[in-house]
This record gives sequence, structure tokens and C-alpha cells, in this order.
Amino acid sequence: MSESGFIDTINAMFGGAVTTLIGAFTGRLMYHSGEVKLGNRRFFGKELLWEIPVAVGMALIGEAAARYIGLSQPVSTGFVATLAYLGPRGAEALLAAWLCRKK
Repeated sequence: MSESGFIDTINAMFGGAVTTLIGAFTGRLMYHSGEVKLGNRRFFGKELLWEIPVAVGMALIGEAAARYIGLSQPVSTGFVATLAYLGPRGAEALLAAWLCRKK
């Protein structure tokens, strides 16, 4: 009997694209929840709608970056969730720091 984790199960049920989107939406929801906790947002406010295109964009960027650096499932889903949590600005800062370190 093979053991499979949560991400493997979701991947088998829905496919890789849905798994990647779930990871991205989870990352953005974690960020949004942190902002709510700090009092910067209401949970069901208009800001929540802006998280949808950010999550989809970060899923595309994260999946491409994961494939570029050779990550496989389930590591790539975790990578996508992490990038989605950081958002576009956080991912840009991380990439800039990494590129400056490589020189």
C-alpha cells in the first residue's frame, strides 16, 4: 500500500492545476487573515476580492518558477503557496535579494 499525503490526494482527485490554485488561494488567505488580525482589513471586505487575481497570478508565476528550478509535487505546491503568501511585492523582494546574492 502506498502512502500519499494531503497534496498528493488533492492532486489525484482534481489534477495539478487545481492543486496549484488551492495552494495559491491558501497562501493569499493566510496573508489576508493576518491583515484582518492586525486590524488593517475586514474579513469580508472589498479587499478580499482583490486577492483573487493576485492568487491566480501568483499560481502562474509560482508554477513556472517551480518548474524552472526543478521542483516536483508536492514541493512545488508548497512553493506556490509560499510565493502567494508573499504576494507580488514580497516575491519581487525575495528574487532581488537572491539575484544580488548570486553575483
